[in-house]
Formats: sequence, structure tokens, C-alpha cells
Amino acid sequence: MKRNITTRQRSKTRMRKKIHGTPDKPRLSVYRSLNHIYTQLVDDTAGNILSSASTLSKEIQSELKNAKSKVDKSKIVGTLIAKKATGKNITIVVFDRSGYRYHGRVQAVAEGAREGGLKF
Repeated sequence: MKRNITTRQRSKTRMRKKIHGTPDKPRLSVYRSLNHIYTQLVDDTAGNILSSASTLSKEIQSELKNAKSKVDKSKIVGTLIAKKATGKNITIVVFDRSGYRYHGRVQAVAEGAREGGLKF
């Protein structure tokens, strides 16, 4: 377990050297816990969070009850963050997978965000 955490942290650090969010093109950050998934649109120049969505968001609780798996729930969260971003006139983002592999729930968030109208 300890080895996996440090591997992810090293990968995250390497990626964050290259990825930077601006007000026009914010960083879409993903955090994956055991039961939930969290997303944020971050402006790194000012250090502000522009918008956020997670499986705990009240707007999508009825949709999440119908979802069968965590991957389905992640896709719903991706469409929610895209909807919030387009409401703030944000169409282009930089995807930050936070050291996780682009697979499973992280991939589902990205696909949901693309279906919602965001471009990476």
C-alpha cells in the first residue's frame, strides 16, 4: 500500500510540473477515493477553485441512485462538471488525472466531460 501511494505521488508531481490551469483554460483535477470521485476546475494563477462536482453533489443524487457501478457514477459526475463549466463560459480545460491511470473511473469522468461539451 505504501509503495502504491508513493508511486502515485511521484507521478502526480511529474505531471503537475507540466500542467498549469489559467482562468481561460482551467485545470480539471480528479480525485478518486474508495467510494466517491471528486472533480474541480482550478485556476492555478490565482489559486481559485472555479467549480466542483462529486458523487456527493445534491444535483445528481437521483441519477446516481439509478447508476449500477462506480464507473457509471463517475461518468455522471463528468457530465455535471461539464455542465457547470459551460455555465461559466469555459469550454477548454487541461485534464489532470492526479497520478491515477487513465482507466476505469478516471476515464469515465473524462468521457462524461467530453460528452458534456468540454475539450481537452
